[in-house]
Amino acid sequence: MKTIDKYFTKQLVGIFIMLLLILTGLAWMVQIMSMIKFLMNYGVKLSNFLGLTVMMVPFIISIIVPFVTFIAILFVYNKMIGDNEVVVMASSGVSPARIARPAITLAGILTIAHLVLNIWIVPATQANFYDTQWNLRYGLAHLKLQEAAFTEMSHGLVVYVDKVSGHDLNQVMLSDTRDNKSQVTIFARNGKLVTTMRGLSIVMTDGSLQAQGNGNVIGTFDSFDMDLSVSEKSGGAAFKARRLSTRELIKSMSANLTPKQYKTVISELCNRILGPIMNLVLAVICLTILLRSSLLRRRTSFAPAFAVLAMSVVMASFMSLSSMLATQTDLILLGVGQIVLLGITIILLVRK
Repeated sequence: MKTIDKYFTKQLVGIFIMLLLILTGLAWMVQIMSMIKFLMNYGVKLSNFLGLTVMMVPFIISIIVPFVTFIAILFVYNKMIGDNEVVVMASSGVSPARIARPAITLAGILTIAHLVLNIWIVPATQANFYDTQWNLRYGLAHLKLQEAAFTEMSHGLVVYVDKVSGHDLNQVMLSDTRDNKSQVTIFARNGKLVTTMRGLSIVMTDGSLQAQGNGNVIGTFDSFDMDLSVSEKSGGAAFKARRLSTRELIKSMSANLTPKQYKTVISELCNRILGPIMNLVLAVICLTILLRSSLLRRRTSFAPAFAVLAMSVVMASFMSLSSMLATQTDLILLGVGQIVLLGITIILLVRK
């Protein structure tokens, strides 16, 4: 029996790893293509850009793992059924549950690994992804001021610097026409770029200011702080449940959230906690359909098609219900539904 387990496990693991690498690579390339505009618009270094997209890999894996598990089991067991290996084992007195054990064991291990990925790794990498993306877009990391040249920070905001030394600037001229009702022109002897929660700011010293609006204002200053940001920091004003740690996500349920935010938290918890269980559910559904149909010994079998159809219905139902959850009770009921479905398919698999 150990030989059978080793034989099945070797093929399952090999196909699973190959499919995971291929699908993750394809999804990563799609992510790169969707963010190529970000690379071009903000002048981000290619190495920084690739590092940013790599942070999405754990999230990509967390989405595709149940599908890869299902496909690997479908491929391996359907091939063995086609080669009559499963039929021979069944004729020798090996039960369907025994034949399915290597795949169920693999699905169980993947469920635990997927749970660890969802609870700890994905939230950490997603938080890092959003922070890094904001820094590259609005922070000091992406800014390159050229000496003796006009740099357009955004539409209507132009900065001229005579000399740049790191974040220290000499002989600064700034023109801010973003607000037509209040246009500002500033000249300063020195300046320094700093980053704040809102984005870039330039602190200028020993200069003069001219403002045009309802009236003209001209004056001098010893120190003046000018906000250069063009957007709020991601995660500040916007509520992003995906970047919160699981502990913070659970604590936020008792905070003063809007109904929409609370629903987002419940949905995110569902994906993190109940999503990994779909590895087991899909694996058992696939095994039940394939192995039970193989015992009929028909020359032509539609079992793989039925298995794919069942997988599509179950996953579509889970994804739809997870996005519709509004309370903790809904979350618990969905988890109970998963366990019931898993129990029913296991009974169908092991019954004689």
